[in-house]
Amino acid sequence: MKIYLDNAATTFPKPPEVYTSMMNYMMNIGTNPGRGASTAALAGNKVILNCRYALMDFFNFDKVENVIFSPNITTSLNTLIKSVVKSGWHAITSSMDHNATLRPLNSLFQKGVIELDVIPCSKEGLIDVNDFINTLKPNTKLVVLSHASNIIGSIQPLEAIGKICKDKGIYFIIDAAQTAGVLPLDFYKLHCNALAFTGHKSLLGPQGIGGFLIDDNLNEQCTAFIEGGTGSLSSSIIQPDFLPDKFESGTLNSPGIAGLLEGINFINSQGINSIREHEEYLCKVFIEGLLNIPSFKVYGSTDCSKRTATISVNSTKIDNSELGFILDSEYGITTRTGLHCAPLAHETIGTYPTGTLRFGIGPFNDIRDINYTLTSLNNIIRKV
Repeated sequence: MKIYLDNAATTFPKPPEVYTSMMNYMMNIGTNPGRGASTAALAGNKVILNCRYALMDFFNFDKVENVIFSPNITTSLNTLIKSVVKSGWHAITSSMDHNATLRPLNSLFQKGVIELDVIPCSKEGLIDVNDFINTLKPNTKLVVLSHASNIIGSIQPLEAIGKICKDKGIYFIIDAAQTAGVLPLDFYKLHCNALAFTGHKSLLGPQGIGGFLIDDNLNEQCTAFIEGGTGSLSSSIIQPDFLPDKFESGTLNSPGIAGLLEGINFINSQGINSIREHEEYLCKVFIEGLLNIPSFKVYGSTDCSKRTATISVNSTKIDNSELGFILDSEYGITTRTGLHCAPLAHETIGTYPTGTLRFGIGPFNDIRDINYTLTSLNNIIRKV
């Protein structure tokens, strides 16, 4: 029996349409979109444009040319941060954020380009809005926050924080890696200037495709982060300043975009609220079962309406890395152990440096997976 519970890292399996659309692109289109006017190139253009429109609608955005593709959300966040920061700016992030945000911001801080505050979160992984307000300075110009933790699933109060940023003229960038495809996200209700996403998690697309949505206000302050061929203005050695070309140098992952489009179509066909309800139900059953296993500690909120279905645990009887190995090798259950690229988050919840055993429930898991995993955990704990 094989049970996949590492969906917080990468969802698996994908909808069948994702695989077939990628293979169709490779076998029947094949060319680079935006490079030429052949029938195949125009067919590639259509796939890319359709995916931009799908993402625009999915996040309730209104400018299709401001939907940008990148290889992954790490590239998106680096592009957004490093193309806009100015010397002397004060930036804010949180202790629950991923290294995709922490490392570029810390690098700029270490070089003396920016001032940086990392707001400590609660043990449940939440930012106190009053703490955020008290951290603001006259030169605060940039806030970058993840919408939900990739360790304990805590969902941050981003609408409230975004409203504060908007009122004060602070650029607000959201890392939606853990919530895009899980929660309904409205670009304008979140009051953000940019929303970064990745395809391979809950958007149900393949690895190697991500991107961001950016409003005109932030874009006007940004310079191109990567420069090169765009298929446009080829007679000039100056990077185009119009979107999306400004941020899309080089060959796009067109098969990946085709797969991402079908992932989004699948979510729309199922209904994102239906997917959320399904994952929340499984999360509730799983946490209740975990709390009944001797020696287990579950981190974060036990209220599954306040978190995603990403659940971290430790046992006082067995190291999390050994437990993860046994689950995989003896029971066929795929999880993830360690620090999950978020060391400050583990410091926040008290699990640094050993980390946790993480379960990521996804849309294709069912109650049988949960019950089998709970039975397996009970069997392991009884034996140690």
